[in-house]
Amino acid sequence: MRSVLFLATLLLAGNLEATSFVLDPAHSSVGFKVKHMMISTVPGHFKTFSGGFDFDPDKGQLKDVSVTIDAASVDTGVEMRDKHLRSTDFFNANEFPTEIFVAKGPVTVVANQAVKLSGTLTLRGVSKRVVLDVIYGGSMTEPKGGRRVAFEATTTINRMDYGVSYNKTLDQGGVMVSEEVKLDITGEASLVENAQK
Repeated sequence: MRSVLFLATLLLAGNLEATSFVLDPAHSSVGFKVKHMMISTVPGHFKTFSGGFDFDPDKGQLKDVSVTIDAASVDTGVEMRDKHLRSTDFFNANEFPTEIFVAKGPVTVVANQAVKLSGTLTLRGVSKRVVLDVIYGGSMTEPKGGRRVAFEATTTINRMDYGVSYNKTLDQGGVMVSEEVKLDITGEASLVENAQK
């Protein structure tokens, strides 16, 4: 599955150039947070994802960003809840196995300063424009000579926009699950030529 997602990412990113980077899943994460019963926050993440982008660390120019997520890999630490999230009430992972974010850019980033990155998020077959707050963490040369860069990105979406409408009304008012979902992505990436060695 991971190799399939990686190939999909390459197709979305277009022709790879010398400044193309690929996410390192071992040092990256795709997470979310949702209010439960209006009083607490439940976190979750996706175990399987891939991504890539073009970036010039010297000029700080970021473009052609793509992240592909395996919907069935959702993990909140509770298997019964995860099974429900994979169902038609939420992600409908059987019919819509992948979620995709694509942003053409370009945007210019400065280390440790937030910038806006506009792109398209496709979830359950519905595509909507979203804006990420992106922070560039910096660039570093690995002991073996490869180059790595790091980013953090956050945004908030309304799940109703994507047809994820399941809910229950509480006896004391309010609902079981909030409509707003906070997305939180941390990414450490290597130059493609280094990542493939």
